[in-house]
Amino acid sequence: MEKSISAIKEEFSRATEPEAWSAFIHDYEADERKGVQSLIQSAKKNIAALEKEIARTEQMKKYEKEYASFGAVCGIDEVGRGPFAGPVVACAVILPKDSQILYLNDSKKLSEKKREELYDVILKECVAYGIGMRDAGRIDEINILQATYEAMRDAVNNLTVKPGVLLNDAVTIPGLTMKQVPIIKGDAKSVSIAAASIVAKVTRDRMMVEYDRQYPGYGFAANKGYGTAEHIQALQTIGVTPIHRRSFIGNFI
Repeated sequence: MEKSISAIKEEFSRATEPEAWSAFIHDYEADERKGVQSLIQSAKKNIAALEKEIARTEQMKKYEKEYASFGAVCGIDEVGRGPFAGPVVACAVILPKDSQILYLNDSKKLSEKKREELYDVILKECVAYGIGMRDAGRIDEINILQATYEAMRDAVNNLTVKPGVLLNDAVTIPGLTMKQVPIIKGDAKSVSIAAASIVAKVTRDRMMVEYDRQYPGYGFAANKGYGTAEHIQALQTIGVTPIHRRSFIGNFI
């Protein structure tokens, strides 16, 4: 008895891996019904998209392969240099040489849901990771650039594995002895830097959601401390909180 299209659709919905998509194509490609052929095309598109992502990820391993002879390759990135409130957060990540994590990219190019998914995968599969941060008080004291460098040094020093080379997103960090490779737009060109950018972003975003509970009215959960119209209005009506960078908000209060 011929299987119904609804039953075949249900079978396709359970196929989430390339092996399952290939098996689905093999089993039903000869079925000429329009609904089945539509599912076949969807399976082929899924396989093509996955192959494209694998190729993109391999291209993003260029620097990791180039500097592998130095030992453990560490990507480092930061988030939060521009906001009016909250810390600047840096992350250092060492991925396995045979890392197969897909969809790594500049954290700003990923949805919140995708960042959260990748955060868990990165922390589970990485060789080591370290976090560093500096709060608003320290940022006001020494300026955002120097505070960022301090956070980055902490992130590297908090690694449980000593890196042989750092792949940095555009900067060279003072005060570190290992080789550093600054890469412009590195979070879109290196899997290690991309992984660091995702972990740093999720870490900081979660902190800002918690700050939103502590200091309601500024929209921290949504704006993450950036100077939106809502945030500026709250500064003028509610006032300044302990997490605000006073050196950033002088024009608004």
